[in-house]
Amino acid sequence: MTNEFVKLGISNELLRALEDEKFEKPTEIQEKSIPLVIQGKDVIAKASTGSGKTLAFGATILQNTKKDFGIQSLVLAPTRELAEQISKALIKFSKYRPLNITPIYGGVSFNPQAEDLEYAEVVVGTPGRILDHLQRGTINLKHLKTLVLDEADRMLDMGFIDDVEKIISQCPKERQTLLFSATISPDISRLSHKYMKNQIEVAAEEYVDPTLLTQIYYDVDDNLKFSLLKHLLDNEEAKLVMVFCNTRKNVDFVANNLKYLGIESLPIHGGFSQEKRNRTMEQFHSKKTQVLVCTDIAARGLDIKGVSHVYNYNIPNDAKEYIHRIGRTARAGKEGKVINLISTRDHENYRNVLREDSLKIDQLPTPEIERIPIRWVPEGRRGRPGRDSGRGNFRGNRERGEDRRYSAPRRDRGIGRTSSFGSRTGEGEYRQRENGDRREYSRGPRGRTNNRDTRHRSPSHNRDSRRPSSNRRRF
Repeated sequence: MTNEFVKLGISNELLRALEDEKFEKPTEIQEKSIPLVIQGKDVIAKASTGSGKTLAFGATILQNTKKDFGIQSLVLAPTRELAEQISKALIKFSKYRPLNITPIYGGVSFNPQAEDLEYAEVVVGTPGRILDHLQRGTINLKHLKTLVLDEADRMLDMGFIDDVEKIISQCPKERQTLLFSATISPDISRLSHKYMKNQIEVAAEEYVDPTLLTQIYYDVDDNLKFSLLKHLLDNEEAKLVMVFCNTRKNVDFVANNLKYLGIESLPIHGGFSQEKRNRTMEQFHSKKTQVLVCTDIAARGLDIKGVSHVYNYNIPNDAKEYIHRIGRTARAGKEGKVINLISTRDHENYRNVLREDSLKIDQLPTPEIERIPIRWVPEGRRGRPGRDSGRGNFRGNRERGEDRRYSAPRRDRGIGRTSSFGSRTGEGEYRQRENGDRREYSRGPRGRTNNRDTRHRSPSHNRDSRRPSSNRRRF
C-alpha cells in the first residue's frame, strides 16, 4: 500500500481493506473526488466505467455510516447487475468496519428484501424497486446522510428520471448528494442544479486508451454474417470476448447457434431472471466461458476485466452507445480489438456512429468463408418451437444476419416456406410438430384458410366447441 491513499484522508479500516484487495495507487477520479466527498461536499464526477467510482463514493459512505442507526446511505444504479456489483464491492471495503449493506432490485422476491431493509445501513438499488418499497412503506429514509446517483446518464437514458426525482423528493433535504456519470448532458446538469448544493465538478480522462484500441469492420452479405462471426471467433487470438446484439432474440440466436457449433457461449439480456443473470456474470468473470453474447445491458456499469475482443453483431443506433460498448476492452493498459459486422440493415446505424469524428474504423476485406447451416431460430409468433430437429434447415431473418427461407428436406418438399419468425407463408398445409404429438395449421397466401380446416374462418367461431364441424380434419 502506497502513501497515496493515505494522503486522500481515507480511514485506517478502509486502508487495511484496500491493502488486502491489493490496491496499489488511486485512479484519477479517486484522487480528484475522494478528498471532496470525505469533506461532505456535493460532487459531480464525470468518469467512465472501470475508473474506480465505487471507491470514490464508497469512501464517504463507509466512514460516515454508523452501525444500527438506520439507512444512512442510498446508492441508485440503473441495472440490477450494477447494483449487485456495487454492493459486493462495498462489502469488501467494509471488511474491518462491517455494515449491513443491502442490494435492492427487481426480478427477485419482495418480502425478503423488506425484511433486510429493517436492519440495513447502506442500500444499493435500482430506481423502480426502491420506489416500490417507498410506496409500500418498507424503506425508511429519514436518517439518510448520503445519496449517490451512479451511471446517472444511463438511468436517464433508460427512462428512470421520474422515479429518480420521486425518490429524491422523499430524502432529507440536509444530505450529501454525489452524482457520477460518463457524460454530463443538459438533463444531468438540470438534475444537479435542482437537487445539489454548491456542487463541485470533477472529471477524469477516458479509461480506455485509444492508442491500444484497434477498430475494424467487415461489409458482409446478410446471409453470411453469422458464418463470418464463427470464422473470426475460430481464428482470432482472444481471451474474453463480448458479442453485442441489439435485441434479445438476436442474443438467443447467436448464443444458441454458437453452442450447436461447439463454441461455449453465455447469453445475457433483460429477459432472463435475475438469478440466471447473476450466474451468467459469475461464470464469465471466472473465465470458465470465454464468449458473452449480450444486449446493451452489459455495455455499461459492469466491471469486467480482461476483455480482449468486442464484436458488434448488430451496430447500435448512435455513437454514444457504440462508445460504451467498445469501452469494455483496451482497459488498464491492455490492448483491445473491436470488430464490426455490417450487413444491409446496419448501414443506417453505422452512418450514425460515424458522426462521432473521434472514431477511426478501418475496413478489411471479407475473407472467403463457407456458409454455416443455422440450427436454431427463436420461437415463432404462434409459439412454434425454435429448434431444428433435423427435418430441415431453418434460417434466421436478415436482422440476425441470415436468409429468410426454409430449406426443407426431400420428404417435406412442397410444404412451403417459413417467414423470419418460423411461421408458414407458402400454400396452406399441415405440419407435424417436432414432438410428433399433433399437427398445426398454417394459412395460405393472403391469409386464406385451407378449406380442410375451419378453425380460422372467423373470429366468431367457437374454438372451444367439443363438437367438430363436418369438414374439420381429425388427428
